[in-house]
Amino acid sequence: MLFKRKITTLSPSEAWEAHQRKDVLLVDVRQQPEWRAGVVSGVLLIPLSELPRRLGELPRERTIAFVCRSGHRSTLAARQARRQGFEVLSVEGGMTAWHKAGLPSTAPPRDASHPAGR
Repeated sequence: MLFKRKITTLSPSEAWEAHQRKDVLLVDVRQQPEWRAGVVSGVLLIPLSELPRRLGELPRERTIAFVCRSGHRSTLAARQARRQGFEVLSVEGGMTAWHKAGLPSTAPPRDASHPAGR
């Protein structure tokens, strides 16, 4: 294929609404120190560097929406997951845009292996 299929993006507001309705599983691919700036409650925390070995933790029956700081790493994560057969989206502008939109975030969990805020 000459051109790769573009990853579909969601605005932060669209991602928040879909996350609230449980239409998507939100996965934060930032590095652990970045989580101190705030994470979305209920998000799954998987740094991009760990994603290849942790893809098995993601449910194949759900759409996965990836988020990072600015939107670049979430697109890379979405491409990796799409190659493995997942239905994927990327949150446009990442957590930077999320915070600018005034959407809620919380402190990261002490045990980052569990979803945030649970």
